[in-house]
Amino acid sequence: MRDILSEALEVLRSGGTILYPTDTVWGLGCDATNPAAVARIYEIKQRSDSKSLVLLASDLDMVAKYVKEVPSIAVDLVEVNDAPMTIIYPGAIAGEPESAGDRWHLAHNTVAEDGSVGMRIPMMQWCKDLVFKLGRPIVSTSANISGEPTPKRFSEIPQAIKDAVDFVVPPSVDKDSTGKASQILKVGLRGEIEIIRK
Repeated sequence: MRDILSEALEVLRSGGTILYPTDTVWGLGCDATNPAAVARIYEIKQRSDSKSLVLLASDLDMVAKYVKEVPSIAVDLVEVNDAPMTIIYPGAIAGEPESAGDRWHLAHNTVAEDGSVGMRIPMMQWCKDLVFKLGRPIVSTSANISGEPTPKRFSEIPQAIKDAVDFVVPPSVDKDSTGKASQILKVGLRGEIEIIRK
């Protein structure tokens, strides 16, 4: 497992794309702070970049580096959560880093038009390790062509998707995927919660 993790990290750090298992379904991923890599994900999915993407963060501390403020209701939700849950946070910090050493900016093309960003802390340890070791969020969008059904298992992923990415994580790593998309909640700074997907 460690060698596979190292290979995936090397691809992500070099601006590449990966196909990998998550706690929900198999995902297409890249470094969420790299706009060119994110653009390649949209190309692979044949999807408009006007739609935002879900990102994986290792923990709430990482989330806090990329949003202006983590609403207290989001902290409560994460603490009691026992199923895959994506939270849409207001006030994403996105755009070009102010200096070469400043990595606390999401790629502009990961963020919704209203400035929000969807992030999930994965329940699969392999994913958590991947994001933690990269040190920044990873894009996690379903491994399908836009408009086509979401593959629930590796065997259902179109060959065109497998051929398009720079690295495919072996299916043997997939021990904990549920095969179901996460619930999505949108939160506000005053404690508002909107259920986007149950």
